[in-house]
Amino acid sequence: MSALEEIKKVIPHVEKYVKRRIEEFEKLGREGYTHYDFKPFLDVSFKAGIFSELSFCILTANSSASLGIKIQAYLGEEGFMDKSLEELTNILKDFGHRYAQQRAERIVEARSKFEEVKKLLEREKNPKVIRQLLADTKSLHKIKGFGYKEASHFLRNIGFKEVAIVDRHIFRFLMENRLLRHAKTITPRVYIEAEKALEGLASHLNLTLGELDLYIFYIKTKKVLK
Repeated sequence: MSALEEIKKVIPHVEKYVKRRIEEFEKLGREGYTHYDFKPFLDVSFKAGIFSELSFCILTANSSASLGIKIQAYLGEEGFMDKSLEELTNILKDFGHRYAQQRAERIVEARSKFEEVKKLLEREKNPKVIRQLLADTKSLHKIKGFGYKEASHFLRNIGFKEVAIVDRHIFRFLMENRLLRHAKTITPRVYIEAEKALEGLASHLNLTLGELDLYIFYIKTKKVLK
């Protein structure tokens, strides 16, 4: 079965969940908050703000979306903004996050950048320009812990649908379907190649990259999360 056939096969089964998630992302970007409902894949629902979403994307790097979602639901926007480094570290440890201290430090550091990030989101509408500024170590907007994947993840989750989230699931899917030449790691060059391959798939399916990501994630995990 080709990649296109595989995606077409699952669309009727999960389209309503994908559409709901995209609507939640768009509301977050438009209004500054959203209400997530992950049922039936996770028995979790909660209100989220933009800094909460940025923190979620810090948490999920080399971890899991489901763990990040559970921590995000527990802490809320206020918890991510107001908890001390020690409190955050202990909460992440209690949830079993293997990089508790490091991720708590990155979230606390991101607080000092957040006002500038909000201004960037208001004035710049090209998500690839924003991604570069959030990921580039030479940028004043750099978020520690953000590479292309994490920055793309954050942007998709606040309503920018034309960036690809090339995580291990998407990377494996592209490799298995020979849509990406062999690569051992996802370098920036490989990331852009993968994004172009995904753009081709999305075009054939009349989907945005943000929607396509959720369908491929479902194929690999049997869940529509984020």
